[in-house]
Amino acid sequence: MAAVYSGISLKLKSKTTSWEDKLKLAHFAWISHQCLLPNKEQVLLDWARQCLVAFYKGKLELKEDIVERLWIYINDILHSRKLFTLLKNGKTINLQISLVKIINERIADFSCLGSQKNICAVLSCCQGILSTPALAVIYVAKQELMVTLLSQLCQLTSKHKEGVVVTQLFEVLHLAFGHYLTIQQRQVNPKRAFGELIGHLFQPCLVLRHLLSVGQWNQASNGQLLQALNRDIRNQIETVLQGGAFQPELLSFYKEELLEQQQGSAKVGTSKSLLMPLHSMITKLVDTGCCEPSLQAAIVASSAALLHKLFLESYCKEGNQLLCFQVLPRLFGCLRISCQLEEKMQALSTSDWTTELLVVEQFLNAVISNNIYNIAADRIRHGEVQFHFYRRLAELLINHPQPSVPAWFRCLKILISLNHLILEPDLDDLVASAWVDAEVTEFRVKKAQEVLIDTLFQTYGRLHQVPRLCANVLGVLCRPTAVTPGSPVLSAGVSAALSECLLKLSPNQILDTWSLVLEKFQTLVLPSLLGDTDMALKSLSLSSVLHCVMFNMRSLDSSTPLPVVKRAQCMMETTLCELVQPLFHLLTDLPGLTLGLWQQKVSDSALLLACTWAQVDIMLSLNCSQYHSASGPVTSLKNSDLPSLLPGMETKHWEKLEKFIISFDSLGKYCLEQLYLQKMKRTLMQASFQSEETLQTLRYDAAYILRSGKKHLSQRTSASWDCHIGTVNAYTYPVAHWHLIASNLTILIPYLDADDVRDLAHVLLRNLPTGRTQESSAEEEHCITLEKLSMAVLHSPIFPELQSFHSAFLMCTIERCTDILLSGVQTDAGSIRQQLHWLFEKDHTAVAYWGKRLANVGPDDTEPRGEVAQNLLSLVNNSFPIELDGGQLESILELLEVISALQLDSLLAPCHVHCFLLLLSMAIARLGSTSSSLTLKFLMTCYKLLDYLQRGKSAYSVFKIMYASDIFQIILTSLFKAIDQLVIDRDEPSWLEFLQVVGTFLEHLMQMLIQIKLSLVLNFGKIITFLTSCKLHAEASSKQLKRQKILSRQVLLLSLTKLCHVLGPFVEEQKQQREPLEMLPELLQQAILQTGAVLQLSPDPGATGWHLSSSFLSSVTTLLEADVTQHSGDKQAEISKLMDNMPFSHSVLYQAVYSQILSELSTLTGNTPSFQAALRFLTVFFLAPELHPKDSIFTSTFHSVRQLLTDPEVPVEVVQDMEPHLRDLLTQMIEVGTTEDFRMMMRYILQGLDVSHMWKTDVQTVLSSITLLRLLLNCPLSDEKSHLFWLACPQVVMALNLQNREACQEHSLLLTVVGPILDVLALLLRQGNEVFHSPHHISLVFSTLLTVPLDHLKPLEFGSLVPRIQSVLFAILQYHPKVMLKTIPSFLNSFNRLVFSVMCKGRQKDKGSTDDLTMILECARLVKRMYSHITARAEEFTVFSPFMVSQYVTEVQKVILYPVVKDILQEGIYLILDLCLERDIQFLRSSLHPGARDVFKELYNDYLKYHKAKHEGEKRYTV
Repeated sequence: MAAVYSGISLKLKSKTTSWEDKLKLAHFAWISHQCLLPNKEQVLLDWARQCLVAFYKGKLELKEDIVERLWIYINDILHSRKLFTLLKNGKTINLQISLVKIINERIADFSCLGSQKNICAVLSCCQGILSTPALAVIYVAKQELMVTLLSQLCQLTSKHKEGVVVTQLFEVLHLAFGHYLTIQQRQVNPKRAFGELIGHLFQPCLVLRHLLSVGQWNQASNGQLLQALNRDIRNQIETVLQGGAFQPELLSFYKEELLEQQQGSAKVGTSKSLLMPLHSMITKLVDTGCCEPSLQAAIVASSAALLHKLFLESYCKEGNQLLCFQVLPRLFGCLRISCQLEEKMQALSTSDWTTELLVVEQFLNAVISNNIYNIAADRIRHGEVQFHFYRRLAELLINHPQPSVPAWFRCLKILISLNHLILEPDLDDLVASAWVDAEVTEFRVKKAQEVLIDTLFQTYGRLHQVPRLCANVLGVLCRPTAVTPGSPVLSAGVSAALSECLLKLSPNQILDTWSLVLEKFQTLVLPSLLGDTDMALKSLSLSSVLHCVMFNMRSLDSSTPLPVVKRAQCMMETTLCELVQPLFHLLTDLPGLTLGLWQQKVSDSALLLACTWAQVDIMLSLNCSQYHSASGPVTSLKNSDLPSLLPGMETKHWEKLEKFIISFDSLGKYCLEQLYLQKMKRTLMQASFQSEETLQTLRYDAAYILRSGKKHLSQRTSASWDCHIGTVNAYTYPVAHWHLIASNLTILIPYLDADDVRDLAHVLLRNLPTGRTQESSAEEEHCITLEKLSMAVLHSPIFPELQSFHSAFLMCTIERCTDILLSGVQTDAGSIRQQLHWLFEKDHTAVAYWGKRLANVGPDDTEPRGEVAQNLLSLVNNSFPIELDGGQLESILELLEVISALQLDSLLAPCHVHCFLLLLSMAIARLGSTSSSLTLKFLMTCYKLLDYLQRGKSAYSVFKIMYASDIFQIILTSLFKAIDQLVIDRDEPSWLEFLQVVGTFLEHLMQMLIQIKLSLVLNFGKIITFLTSCKLHAEASSKQLKRQKILSRQVLLLSLTKLCHVLGPFVEEQKQQREPLEMLPELLQQAILQTGAVLQLSPDPGATGWHLSSSFLSSVTTLLEADVTQHSGDKQAEISKLMDNMPFSHSVLYQAVYSQILSELSTLTGNTPSFQAALRFLTVFFLAPELHPKDSIFTSTFHSVRQLLTDPEVPVEVVQDMEPHLRDLLTQMIEVGTTEDFRMMMRYILQGLDVSHMWKTDVQTVLSSITLLRLLLNCPLSDEKSHLFWLACPQVVMALNLQNREACQEHSLLLTVVGPILDVLALLLRQGNEVFHSPHHISLVFSTLLTVPLDHLKPLEFGSLVPRIQSVLFAILQYHPKVMLKTIPSFLNSFNRLVFSVMCKGRQKDKGSTDDLTMILECARLVKRMYSHITARAEEFTVFSPFMVSQYVTEVQKVILYPVVKDILQEGIYLILDLCLERDIQFLRSSLHPGARDVFKELYNDYLKYHKAKHEGEKRYTV
């Protein structure tokens, strides 16, 4: 191979060597170690460079593929690891300028000519150079090369919207900008940097930044990388612009250009030394040749905003406000909308206005946020130059309204915020274009409009000029209009803004506004109202304004000055007599009444004012005793003088008015309902409203309100209403009507007859949301709909209190369920009418039937109970005549969800029975071909509701109709049939949840039976007989599919288990109370035998053991508990003697399960319910010594538990959750075990605490011993075993100290090992107060505490360790006072360390959130509590109190604590100061160094002021 490379330089330069061979030779020469050419790397790189330079200069002819391969060759060299290694080792590789120039020229060709040849290779070469500092130095050294490269790259990137090179371009740009920023920062000549930027980079950078900002490349591949590069490049462009155009050194040039020229120094403008940077930038900015014409305006707009922002960031300081403003008109002049001031340009499109108004908004926001505009300074010092500019801008916006653009409203809002005088000359036009005449429909635009109007009202409210503003608004409203307004003048947002403003005004200002509206109405509208539709619309607008003014006047009361009250009363009378009544007369006096828009709007206006007047009148009458209503006193009306809808209106006029108002579904109809409601309220406030005449009136009024909009509620509508009265129309009326009823149910329901209440219940049910309801839009989120209102009524706490309505709604829902059930009848309806007659009786008929039936059943009458049960049993055993398909199930499920929201536990007995039978009928109905998940969901819902019913106050009523045993049999029979259709595994979560629900219902059913002691022997006997007969069913099912057989057996086993679980404790209780047991023990024994028989069938075919599921283990445990119950109790009872002599029914089963649990205990931890059930079984197993194997049960169980605790696969959290069950098990083990067994357990515990385990990183063994110690300390011990335990405790304390020392060296063990060690030490100290007499043992504990690291802990670790340390300290202080006296210094060291760590964690941080503050406060409270415990031992700590205060003050001066943390700690140290004598205080004042002395002085003053004074004050009242 060496011969191949001989004379390589000559071969590369030879004209006879083909280019193919030259490239191969060069490639292998680069990678081969056998080519020993001097300076090989430089030679090969120069050869490739020279070839490309010669080609592009026309001195060499090459094929395109050869040129491409040359570029690839150079790229491979630049990106090779070999080159990187050489450069890293210090070897110099020189890049010639000619190569860099060629790269720049190619990029320029790509940009200008659109050529794509070799673009990837060239860009990759450029990236290789820029990413290698040793090579990039050529660009850094030759600044003009970098500027050219950046300019061409920006232009190239702007033209490549997609393609494979986009990512490559972004990466090269990012590198190039990074290097240029380094060059720029080193630039010492600001003029040169500015000229370089303006001359070459300004336009390309702005174009590229605009394209990056609008997301031009968002859809490109590699999106996440591009997004990050996009953000970085935009930031780099802004930094380049700021560093080149807005340097601090250029400030003087900006001042010369903007301020001195402004002052008239014209000669300065001709000076050659003037740089004029802003003029240069604007000239370049508006140059039309830098980009595509379609992008020009958008780029100019976004760039103007950017330049303004950068200018302010650089120069906006105190004193430069005028300079910063002067930039604004210049940049604003770049926008196309600025030409509209002189009307020089044709109209712009909406999108153009949107773009440029957004920029204007940014300009104005910057003015506000940087405090550029000072009204006084502008007027006094600068001749209102800013004000005049803002006025011209305001005129532009007002003269060219853009109500479809949100930014237009926001710009006006900012101008008002700057100075209300800017817009005041055009206030009428502003109100017209931005409010009254603006047709706003889009949500974002509407929000912007509402913010503008709110700002307008708030501004004039602060100026106390709201009446003046309202005068302008009214003037605009009363203008002649050619177009009918489409939306109400007061939308919800505008009305809220006006209301908020009015609530802050004084009563006189409100009355001024009120008078103004009345005057406009009377002078401009009322005289021309007759027959004029435009005037009718204006009357409705003015009525809405007057309604808002009257409604939002602060209520007058007895303390209101009398002139204000008199004026308000006069305004009320004027409104009624000169406005409301004339409007009504105008409507009722028409000779030929034709319904139309005029009549609708005038009636809306009249009734809105009447409704408003009535509500304000009653409010003033109630709150202000000096006000005298035109309708008379509220509470002193006689029965014969019932309140009318409105004073001065005769009944015949109301009747005539109502005839045509009822035909309009509009505001007037809603207001009429409000008037009737007000009339009801006035009637109810009378002293004698219970008279028959009054009640008749109330019933009439309530019925009128309900029936007025009855037809609109009979069908669903998606309309939404914003709860503002002015927006009620034909579309929103149904929602407004339902809102009126729902909000006043407590008033209406008592006076509605049964039919109306039933109709109301149907409306409520019909309008509840279904599963197919669509989500509301953002605009409708704050609006109400029929569905939202109905849900609010359903979940209202008042709903159950309205008994008639609640019952009607329940019966309505039941009726709907019944209809769906009957639609699934598969046989002749007449044949099942007799058997399921409750399904055919509707509403009150069914309730009345059961009420009569229950009344005829005596307490001991059992005959009627069999009828219903026999009917249901016969139907279930044969084939239930009702079958439900999937659609019917989903429909019923929706209704059952509604029923679930009702309070079924408080139903009356007839309704309770009817509801129970309906739910039972649903639960036992045949289910068609539906999915198993839907079937289980349906059945679970039925049984949950049945269980809820049976826990109600009328639960006993069901047992008057059916025996509990019959219900039990009906349910299980139907379940066995339903299981045959299920396709589901026995371990499916949904199936296990279903079993739990069914089991809960059966258990509560039997518990209710025991609670009321209703024929216990009869019912339990029938239940056991039925379950015993199910054995044949189980055997028959073995011929069916394996899955169905297992599921059926699970249900049967569940039923038997619940029977044993309920009956066993009851039998034991009866034995203890020496009550006669009748046949219950024999029934329990039968249940035990049957349960055991079913359990014997539980293993799967071919399996070697049982499937230890939670249900199986729970069943075995319950069976064993019942068996133990049978063998315990009163030994003198004859039955008990018999039972005691009998062996356990299923000894082999229990022992086999015990053995299998021991072998699989660690495996069971993966399933928490199974693990819990296994521990419970072991605990109960220890209660039956007859079952224990010959080998020591204690030893085998202990080793199994120990193996579980040492298993690293078992999560620590599982063991912690199961500790109560482990403790119960250990208690039984110790009680059964011998002293030798206990000694063996202690030996293993001590072996596990050997420090060698920690050295071997066998943490689990250590943890197992610590867990066993903690469990032992919570178990009762006999005297001998207690003596053995405490004898070993000193050794335990020593071992824990060593373990803690090792664990503290490993940060990951702080929570897992150190925390449990501290828990055990606290328990040992609490219980060993008679054992630890030696100070050595307590010193070991202090040593353990001082070893625990408290610095640099995470919040979770700190919050876990501090309470444990405090618990140990408290145990020493409380339970070992004598020993502590000899170790007080160690105690104070440990405690002070705890205090200082809390201070460290509680210090205020410069940055970061306060999420951990809650944890720190808890720790601080623990410290305060320890201070209180210390002061309780005043005698021991009085001597040390000044030193504790000194240490506290010394540490607290080092940190700045959160105020809440500081307050808590100070409350604690105040208690120590209580122990200090006067000489101690003097000692502290003299001995503390100056910084701490100041802190102590402040602390002591606070102590005297807040603590000592308070407690001395309390002592005065202490005996």
